[in-house]
Amino acid sequence: MSAPSPLEPTPSATTANADGVISAVVREVPDKVSLDGLEDRFDARWTAEGTYAFDRTAERADVYSIDTPPPTVSGSLHVGHVFSYTHTDVVARFQRMRGKRVFYPMGWDDNGLPTERRVQNYYGVRCDPSLPYVEGYEPPLQGAEGKSVKAADQQPISRKNFVELCERLTAEDEKQFEALWRHLGLSVDWTRTYQTIGQDAQAVAQTAFLRNLARGEAYTAEAPGLWDVTFQTAVAQAELEARDYPGHFHKVSFHAPDGTPVQIETTRPELLPACVALIAHPDDERYQHLFGTTVTSPLFGVEVPVLAHPAAEPDKGAGIAMCCTFGDLTDVQWWRELQLPTRSVLNRDGRLTRETPEWITSEAGVAMFAEMAGKTTFSARTAVVDALRASGDLDGEPVATQRKTNFFEKGDKPLEIVTSRQWYIRNGGRDAELNAQLLARGSELGFHPDFMRVRYENWVGGLNGDWLISRQRFFGVPIPVWYPVDAEGQPVWDSPIVPDEASLPIDPSSDVPAGYTAEQRGQAGGFVGDPDIMDTWATSSLTPQIAGGWLSDPDLFARVFPMNLRPQGQDIIRTWLFSTVVRSHLEHGSLPWSDAAISGWILDPDRKKMSKSKGNVVTPMGLLEEHGSDAVRYWAASARLGTDAAFEVGQMKIGRRLAIKILNASKFALSFAGEGEIRLDPAAVTVPLDRAMLAGLADVVDAATEALAAYDHTRALELSETFFWTFCDDYLELVKDRAYGGGDAEVSAETLSARTALALALDTMLRLFAPVLPFATEEVWSWWRDGSVHTAPWPVAAPLRAAAGTEARLDELTAAGNALAALRKIKSEAKVSMRTPILLAEVAVPAASLAAVEQAIGDIRGAGRVTGELTIREASEGEGSVDVQGGIVVVRSELGEPEARKPKA
Repeated sequence: MSAPSPLEPTPSATTANADGVISAVVREVPDKVSLDGLEDRFDARWTAEGTYAFDRTAERADVYSIDTPPPTVSGSLHVGHVFSYTHTDVVARFQRMRGKRVFYPMGWDDNGLPTERRVQNYYGVRCDPSLPYVEGYEPPLQGAEGKSVKAADQQPISRKNFVELCERLTAEDEKQFEALWRHLGLSVDWTRTYQTIGQDAQAVAQTAFLRNLARGEAYTAEAPGLWDVTFQTAVAQAELEARDYPGHFHKVSFHAPDGTPVQIETTRPELLPACVALIAHPDDERYQHLFGTTVTSPLFGVEVPVLAHPAAEPDKGAGIAMCCTFGDLTDVQWWRELQLPTRSVLNRDGRLTRETPEWITSEAGVAMFAEMAGKTTFSARTAVVDALRASGDLDGEPVATQRKTNFFEKGDKPLEIVTSRQWYIRNGGRDAELNAQLLARGSELGFHPDFMRVRYENWVGGLNGDWLISRQRFFGVPIPVWYPVDAEGQPVWDSPIVPDEASLPIDPSSDVPAGYTAEQRGQAGGFVGDPDIMDTWATSSLTPQIAGGWLSDPDLFARVFPMNLRPQGQDIIRTWLFSTVVRSHLEHGSLPWSDAAISGWILDPDRKKMSKSKGNVVTPMGLLEEHGSDAVRYWAASARLGTDAAFEVGQMKIGRRLAIKILNASKFALSFAGEGEIRLDPAAVTVPLDRAMLAGLADVVDAATEALAAYDHTRALELSETFFWTFCDDYLELVKDRAYGGGDAEVSAETLSARTALALALDTMLRLFAPVLPFATEEVWSWWRDGSVHTAPWPVAAPLRAAAGTEARLDELTAAGNALAALRKIKSEAKVSMRTPILLAEVAVPAASLAAVEQAIGDIRGAGRVTGELTIREASEGEGSVDVQGGIVVVRSELGEPEARKPKA
């Protein structure tokens, strides 16, 4: 019997009488069950029927809204995405079945550096903003991803052409991502998608920025900042990665006025021309006599003061350090707090300036700098060390060391500190009151698991600067301001020209501010556009506003915001979670969501985190096709939030076995109806064994519901799965004969009890498993129920308890199952078929289990094939105490002739 197409109308399978008792008609049960093809079949059905469409008429109290992470569209998804997004989907499905109208959109994070790098390699191009736009441009390559295309070989194109290629490639990536998410069974409303570079997202990001600016929360400043010389962009504190980096200590002598050498140790001798002071700890007795005096730098002959500061480390090196503008973040601290001059010698390209600095005036110093001018820091260092060696100012040879230094998380060269004009948003790094407010927001937020809260608190408490949001890149949301140009042709940075909100989004590199003409761009008395874009977090920090229609659909926004859940990874608490809290606090005076679900990492077989950068990721589509989506979801759901999990194919195989068993057990439970009616009437359950099973299932429903409500999907799955295997191994085997009813035309009360209990259990367990195994459960549901299991009500324990009564307990079923296992054990030991009849058996049962076994004796006899005398008695002291079957032991027995095997057809 083949199953009908899910898109064809089928006869109504479910009705309810005046008492609310549900009757279901079994329509189609396949002769052979299978998981194959369920993903495509049910995805098509769910789409056609709008199963997961959000009901935008729902009141806010009835809505459960999710701030779904928009995956970065810059390549392929990996198994870590499947892991964490499955956790979110389990929550969405559970809340939907509990009666909530679930707002579950999907976004695509398609702006920023990863996309630019991918486009450069994929198409063989690079952006040159000075070039004009070319209509209908086609790139030299069409899909060279994975190949290393040198910058010199990349074809330069205009910014607008480059952005068009970014949009073209990300659109293709988004289609592939959506196909995989659908195959996985994410219950996303696919009519609600967005792009972080899309027009709506740009309008939201630019509006929020302009409002930050109007309130004084956004500002521009010329200041030292971390800079990546490879990517040519400023880097924020949240994007730093401390790594070990090889270097050398150099013992270098400065000179006191009396000629006495003052020795320092440095790993950056090439920054000697940028030195502005020597600094030691105020309590360091070795340098008390030098505080307030000056020394002269070697090679360059520049006079610098010797100053005291408590951040100096007496036990590190010589205990006195040179402060350069700028070598590291400590230099920035000293420069700021001691009000030192700025003597920068490093350009944004990582090379020293080509012009001799004005503070170097000695003939020898000018000559020395000429040897360094325009060189990389590495080459300049070599020149300085050679000169120090020749002058006698280098004490000994450099000593190799490993030092911690800051890297851009996507870069492979140490960051430099370069002075530049950048945009910032206040985040509490320099404002104690705002910092306290943001810490308080963290205490309001429900973290799951709660121990992740400390990561938020440590990050906020350790901030030392405001949030740098401007980036010197091309593909992103433009900073929406222009600057007037004065009579001398210089931009007036402190007087930005801002657009009207109604005109957003705008691109200041091509759009013209009100009151100006395009011909005035870059001219004296005219204007210039801000050339920078916002960093990716400045846009992604507004995902609740973008997805919820903050500007475009205020009615929708009122129904979904503040949202209920932010699911995300633990490694971006400091970036995405915190930045979203900042933007919501500043704009709305509230948290953006009530709860945050934090996933752990996926570990490879060597227990290392899987990541694209490490090259140890597994792409998921092959896994989904090989094992089935339900099986992969089972593996993901077996790991708790916040806990790292190993990539285990074995666990997926267990999940597949569970899904297939659900199909087979369901087929068995429905087989007694044929194509007749099944009544889910609790009053029909009269046999104690059936009641015991339902009592245990009621307990599982209560415990699983409590676990899922607390975001513990793993506990809910454990409870449901453990019961299910008890149901299959004990209850189904015990009740099988009684459920068949011996083929009598008149169904007995005992047979009706078994069939009703089976139907009630099936109805409940399908709904318990539905959030984790959506395809197998939907397949069974389609055999005998209307609609979708995923929009059916979440199960409640009350009707099960009504059927079970107040006295029934699951351990009664367990005891009966143990008795059956003991009878089967004697057949196993005799190495005969389980269908071999037992002519006589005497079974000793512990007192605590005796009543349960006695009341189930009929089912035990039938399932055990006992055709003769079956005696159940209380076990004497010590009898069967070491037996594995719950203390139940068969004292004596006699087996009949093994059943002859039927010849093969």
